[in-house]
Amino acid sequence: MKIWHQSFTVLTDLGPYHEALKLHFKRVARPDTQIDLHGMSPGTYSTNYPGNDIRHAALQYVHGMQFMMNAVRAQKDGYDVYAISTLPDPALREIRALVDIPVVSYGESAMLTACMLGRKFGVLVFIDDLNEIIAQNVENYGLSKRFACAMPVGFTFHDVLEGFTDPSELIEKFKVAARALIAQGADVIIPGEAPLNVLVARNGLTEVDGVPVMDSLATWIKQAETMYDLRHLCGTKPSRKGFYHRLPDLDRVSEIFSYYGLDQLPPST
Repeated sequence: MKIWHQSFTVLTDLGPYHEALKLHFKRVARPDTQIDLHGMSPGTYSTNYPGNDIRHAALQYVHGMQFMMNAVRAQKDGYDVYAISTLPDPALREIRALVDIPVVSYGESAMLTACMLGRKFGVLVFIDDLNEIIAQNVENYGLSKRFACAMPVGFTFHDVLEGFTDPSELIEKFKVAARALIAQGADVIIPGEAPLNVLVARNGLTEVDGVPVMDSLATWIKQAETMYDLRHLCGTKPSRKGFYHRLPDLDRVSEIFSYYGLDQLPPST
């Protein structure tokens, strides 16, 4: 099985995180699962790294076009699953209505799995403004009654990159934020953004005061493997009825991508 991993970052610019991702995936994926890491096209963040772009609805919408374009590339290149690896799940609904391979996403898979681990889940994030889109996604996924809240973790994306060298201070800050989330009713904790998840998972933090801390990336991989298995063993496929599910002609998709210049963007690998 081949999985196309799609990050919101330019992975080649983030050496420690890139390496940590590869090691994490090697540890949790099945031996026959190949995960090829892809990010945004080089130059996407020439003056501003993604920590700020992702907090703006309009910019996230535009960046989502790269996610759609790469999903089509993944299908054409023979990948078995397309996996979105960023908490807000940009363009998830649109991508599922664009390609005929299984599509899994980081945020949705974490939330669905959290519902099997506890009564209510909460999310810790770098950026306060993401609380709004997380709450909106929770509602779209039909999980509002299972959602406690989302809260800031108390440090930034750049702090995490530095924390791969010495994580002790950030792990303690994470525990403080987790306890605040527990006080708001969460009995399952989702470490929001993928870099935060990697930092927590590689340091063996699996619970705080008896409340599970999910490895959302591991969940995402296992759901990708499961969706592949269901398709190949049982013939299970998504609905293709109606506005949100019917697939367009891929020749027309290529024409539209070409018109907007999206086919000129090289994938980041």
